[in-house]
Amino acid sequence: MVIPVHDVNPVRRTPYVTYALIAANVLVFLFTPGIAGSVAGGSDLAQLCHLQAFMDHYAAVPKELIHHQMPQVVPTGQVGIGRSGPGCVVGPPGYDKSPALSVFTAMFLHGSWLHLLGNMLFLLIFGNNVEDRMGHIRFFLFYVFCGYAAGYGFALLNASSGDPLIGASGAIAGVLGAYLVLYPTARVWVLVPFLVFLPLRLPAWLVLGFWFVLQAVYSSGEGVSDAGTVAYAAHIVGFLVGMVLAWPLKPGTPPPPEPRGLLFGRRARPRHSW
Repeated sequence: MVIPVHDVNPVRRTPYVTYALIAANVLVFLFTPGIAGSVAGGSDLAQLCHLQAFMDHYAAVPKELIHHQMPQVVPTGQVGIGRSGPGCVVGPPGYDKSPALSVFTAMFLHGSWLHLLGNMLFLLIFGNNVEDRMGHIRFFLFYVFCGYAAGYGFALLNASSGDPLIGASGAIAGVLGAYLVLYPTARVWVLVPFLVFLPLRLPAWLVLGFWFVLQAVYSSGEGVSDAGTVAYAAHIVGFLVGMVLAWPLKPGTPPPPEPRGLLFGRRARPRHSW
């Protein structure tokens, strides 16, 4: 796995939407009930029950999206004592949930710092150039559409699943697909774990192509033990949709700066900027 840290592809205007999306994701994460304890290093049962109730309310659930099968009982956020000891109380939902709207709210939910920071890193590096090419409003609509396509695509492949689907990964995968179409030759600084983290500057088509291949491999269950907890299929759908939507914009897209020298070291600086 390679970790992108920066791309050599300057923008012509400030990516306000990209920054706003990052800020919104971070704020939602910090104000998610029950997250505070996990951030501090431990969560008590009450916090976990609050978190579970919040996620069930605002996360996207495949069988709700496809079959509109709404649960009869859901976590209430309260703690009770049962035959097996303390646990989270369940009861009839006290709210009317819109499955379609839950796809949107789920795009801003994350289960851990690692989940959040990984997504925001990719959005920060690749989102600014895609927004620069599309424009602010069109980029936001593109982002949301890719998120919906990824969410419903995953739900179609897992129509009977009752597990909540959260995260911005599907929408961000669409951004990566668009970047690959628009700027395949842009250079991306990455860290490659090889005894130590080795910095290299690689073309975007190699970095993002490798990322896509990994998602395809992981979605088949190969190479990972948590294939059932990560929606790799949503990543694939979002990526492909992003590529298709960005394709009409490829003609006329200004090329990234032409690199010179080696793919690493001081001589890897671009010849010019714009």
